[in-house]
Amino acid sequence: MRFGGPEVLGVHHLPDPRPGAGEARIHVRAAAVNPTDISRRTGLLGVGDGSPPYIPGAEAAAVIDAVGAGSRWQIGDAVMAMAIPMSEHGGAYAEYLVAPDDSIARIPANTSFEQASTLPMNGLTAAQTLELMSLRPGQSIAVTGAAGMVGNYLVQLAKMQRLIVIADAAPKDVALVRSLGPDHVIDRGDDLAARIRAAFPGGVDAVADTALLHEKVVPALCDGGVFVSLRRWKGKPTRNIRYEATWVYDDYHSSAKLDSLRRAAEEGVLTPRVADVLPAEKAADAHRRVEAGGVRGRIVLTF
Repeated sequence: MRFGGPEVLGVHHLPDPRPGAGEARIHVRAAAVNPTDISRRTGLLGVGDGSPPYIPGAEAAAVIDAVGAGSRWQIGDAVMAMAIPMSEHGGAYAEYLVAPDDSIARIPANTSFEQASTLPMNGLTAAQTLELMSLRPGQSIAVTGAAGMVGNYLVQLAKMQRLIVIADAAPKDVALVRSLGPDHVIDRGDDLAARIRAAFPGGVDAVADTALLHEKVVPALCDGGVFVSLRRWKGKPTRNIRYEATWVYDDYHSSAKLDSLRRAAEEGVLTPRVADVLPAEKAADAHRRVEAGGVRGRIVLTF
């Protein structure tokens, strides 16, 4: 009902939403907890079009239990969807969520609801990052924060596109990051750019900065390289470097892209990671753990 610390999260009983034309209502089974959910809870990202109670959460896996006129989905379909908190339909931390048909895709075969719930926002963010870069096979990309969920998917999708991938890792995460298949694993830290340059003296073609290192990693780029930020940060316009920023909600109506992530997961290209599963009423505990840092994979809330 108000913004603040984890303690403001609570259970609220609301009327069941009704799907309109071209929409489906999904009975949420699992909702992933992401760092952006913290920013929603604290009010950092504003109120948007929403009104109390504000419902966080940007990705869910669910079963369709009602459809509007003309919907292409069937009751009983197991699906995953991205949600936009502070919007007309609200966020994913809800037992029932109404979603446009084109924001939904089937969950990957042989994947649990908990695993599938980590794919929509994180996977679409990674895919959008690579689209903004427009790299050719054989070009190089450095991924900061490779042990995180978006970094996880970025490394794997970049390899699928036949790019040369440089990933950073803390000592405790080296085995995890190597398992994703990058060409080079480099120690993380503030001097990451210098270590990348030591391996690539001319600089890399692109940097995907999921660790939010910003200006600290820009020197790793070659002249004319591209830097993609997750938080709309842009550096100084030097050396013809192109700065781009992801805004995953631009892909809200991108069910075809979401379905391509489903196929990648079924083919073993993408490996969803679940750090823990908690009942939805323990959302505050999940937020405390995410804020504390060090979580590998996503904590998932179940309904």
